[in-house]
Amino acid sequence: MPTPVYRRVLLKLSGEALKNDAASILDFAYMDTVVDQIKRCVESGVQVAIVIGAGNIWRGAKGTDVNRTRADHMGMLATVINSIGMKDALVRAGLDAHVMTPVMMETFTEPYLCDKAVEYLEKGSVVILAGGSGAPFFSTDTAAVLRAAEIGADVTLMAKNIDAIYTADPRVDPTATPLREVDYMHILDNHLTAIDITATAFAMENKMPIHIFGLDDPENISKVIMGETLGTIVKGGVQK
Repeated sequence: MPTPVYRRVLLKLSGEALKNDAASILDFAYMDTVVDQIKRCVESGVQVAIVIGAGNIWRGAKGTDVNRTRADHMGMLATVINSIGMKDALVRAGLDAHVMTPVMMETFTEPYLCDKAVEYLEKGSVVILAGGSGAPFFSTDTAAVLRAAEIGADVTLMAKNIDAIYTADPRVDPTATPLREVDYMHILDNHLTAIDITATAFAMENKMPIHIFGLDDPENISKVIMGETLGTIVKGGVQK
């Protein structure tokens, strides 16, 4: 088995990607294939924390009259649903897993404490950090890089329904090509939407690399952690 290039990772999973093509909110058979790759990484010594988005359940208040703060509270709760589903899949695969939230809901989750999360990771448990940042107006992308910085992750891995950041929108421009490495400022200066702008700025300030890749093939998770060149790495010091 190849040697992992990361010791501790924060894996951000798209809720929409975990729905796959299922009629329900989650494709549990597909999630099992994702968990197989996470298990492979854990068994190779990698510490894995997970943040899951909520797009398969709730996309926020756009186009509605719902108050933004309450809409974001709904989104946070949706991430908890996804996270409990992920915990179930991890436990069925034989892994120890914990769901932690910054908002108290002790019947379903544990309170998020950074030191406790790190303790679990160092014991080989998978930690699922649900509930976003606990505050409205911040995306789960931003929550992911925030938690990655807090727990001392080497990288934020963003497994999305896109396979890379491109020079242009490939759905519009057939000449668009994928960028293998890109500087944080390129994302900010060009208002690229593959990553939330706040998440990018926070990652830049805290020197947290972000690696974006597609979740169309769950094996991409272990491939990236083992050092294969996939998707796009966002970091500082990349020449234009």
